[in-house]
Order: sequence, then structure tokens, then C-alpha cells
Amino acid sequence: MVSQLWEAFQIVVAMIGSVAALVSWNVWRGRRGVLRFVNSCPDTDLRTAKDGEYVKVTGVVTCGNFPLESSFQRIPRCVYTSTRLYEYRGWDSKTANPKHRRFTWGLRTAERHAVDFYISDFQSGLRALVRTGSGARVTPYVDESVVIDVNPENKDLSPEFLRWLRERNLSSDGRKMRLKEGYIKEGSTVSVMGVVQKNESVLMIVPPSEPISSGCQWGSCFFPANLDGLVVRCEDTSDMDVIPV
Repeated sequence: MVSQLWEAFQIVVAMIGSVAALVSWNVWRGRRGVLRFVNSCPDTDLRTAKDGEYVKVTGVVTCGNFPLESSFQRIPRCVYTSTRLYEYRGWDSKTANPKHRRFTWGLRTAERHAVDFYISDFQSGLRALVRTGSGARVTPYVDESVVIDVNPENKDLSPEFLRWLRERNLSSDGRKMRLKEGYIKEGSTVSVMGVVQKNESVLMIVPPSEPISSGCQWGSCFFPANLDGLVVRCEDTSDMDVIPV
């Protein structure tokens, strides 16, 4: 009887451990599962796409009437920009946010902007207006690169970085910091997933009314993920150089 209870206990512990490992895998590597889903979806030919159809379109970006400039590097003619400042917390250093744990990088501040842009479809050659601006729901998958790595032992901080901090009323008091920036600039190749909308002579891709599920990927142990709004994936890799300061 005791041996049977022990075996049952071991089975329960093993099951709990497996579930915990699966959940942890999805928390830390869930982005990879979503990207695999996005990459696996076939591109749609806009010539045959129907009004209201959910599609994936891959093509080259052209700016609309109001292009963006990236926050730190001031890259011109962008349609999407993202800048994030992280801080490392040691044993007795300051926290970047209320949930920042010791010996980890924590997000201190983040900026993200998107505007409407045009995409020239590789499949059809048609150009469509992508409605990512004016508060539209967007799920971006744009890689960010480290552009500033701050070592508190070096007192001579980059003037550009100090200017960036001052503009946001952020201090630089002996903190170990890392600035990451990502952007989609004109001429980049992107993949967009959204709903086709045909309005007279204007062809648009707009956010769906409901989130789209990526579905289960049991072979890779990924749970379904909800993709809210337009999905924008930029696979271009920038040639940013890290500036150690």
C-alpha cells in the first residue's frame, strides 16, 4: 500500500513538474512560437483577395504623409519606432519598476509609435494602405538592437544619451543601463497580417475586429497565443553598433 502511494505521489510530482516546465517554456520562448506561426502562413495575392478576408501580405514599405523619426538615433522616414531603456538591478541598486527583481534587467521606460504606411505586395505588385496609425491595434514583431550600454564606472556618458535622458526627466545616477531601439524605415521588407478592405479605388489592410489565435503547436510545445490587431513583422536586420559608455 505504501509503495503504491509512493508511486502515485511520484507520478503526480512528475506531472506537476512537466506542466510547470511547459508553462515556463511558453513564458520565456512564446515569441518564437508566434513568429513560427507568422512565417508559416502563406502570402496572399492581393489581386484575388476578397473584401473582409484575413490575409498575410509581404512587401516593401513606403511612408505615408507623416513619417516618424526614431527617438534616440533619429533615423528618418520610419513607419514604426520603439525605444526601451533597461536597468540592471544588483543586490542594493535601485529598481527600474515595482516588479524588478534583483540580478535582472528591468524595463524603466518604453516608447512606441506607429503611423499609416503603404506596402507594395510582392505577390501582386499592388500597393495597399496599412492602417497602423491613429491608435489602431498593432502587434509588432520588430527586432530591437542595443545602441547604448552604460557602465556606471565610466563617468563620461555620451552627450547624446544624456540629452535623451534629460528630455524625459530621467536620471543617470550610477545606474547600469541599456538602451534598445528598433524601427521600420522606408524601403524595409515587412509582413503584415490583417483584413482586406476595399473602398472604391483604395485598397487597405486594417486590424481585424477580434484577436486571431496562433493555434497549438504541440510539436514545439507552444500554447495558442492571441494576436490582437494588425501583426507587423520586420525581418530586416539593422547594422546598429553598440556604443559602450
